[in-house]
Amino acid sequence: MLLEVEDSQLVLVDYQVQLMPVMLDGPSVIANAVRLARMAKVFQLPSFATEQNPSKLGHSVPELAAALGSVNAMMLSKMQFSAVEEGLGEMLRPPVKPVQGNARSLPKHLQKPAASGRGSVVLAGCEAHVCLLQTALDLLEDEFEVWVVTDACSSRTERNRDAAFDRLAGAGVELVTTEMVAFEWLRTAEHPDFKEIHAIIK
Repeated sequence: MLLEVEDSQLVLVDYQVQLMPVMLDGPSVIANAVRLARMAKVFQLPSFATEQNPSKLGHSVPELAAALGSVNAMMLSKMQFSAVEEGLGEMLRPPVKPVQGNARSLPKHLQKPAASGRGSVVLAGCEAHVCLLQTALDLLEDEFEVWVVTDACSSRTERNRDAAFDRLAGAGVELVTTEMVAFEWLRTAEHPDFKEIHAIIK
């Protein structure tokens, strides 16, 4: 199964100024998160970001905040570790508008509205074993396909980060890298955005 750009949404979790200096491989993790946001802009994907207790941990690091601004990402401040507990699921899958007009006069397939939104969530963030993990597992419960971008995730320790990846894989999350996401969204070197995407990941 490959990632479909038409079905994708991007969620970036808690890349905050007080948190990132203590994250394992923090600079490269931030760089990959910025790449994901820049690619989301090219592909015009719905994009979201979260901040855990921003009054204590600060807002998103400046380089990512700029990339999120350029893609018009929706920001969710939270206190719960799982962003789904704070309404992320509803943001990713907005309520379906009711059918207009006389439903009885419509063909049967139009009488009930189809599920709205995109079903695949490309997810990355910190800490991998806390907020990212709990958000990913709750998204699975809400019947999203979840793709965790491993090289854009971190924890304070390697053991915690890797334990999160092991548990996520066992739960059915797809583990990918930034470049895997890029080339699966492109699918072909003939894609009109190939050069721009290639420049982002180079």
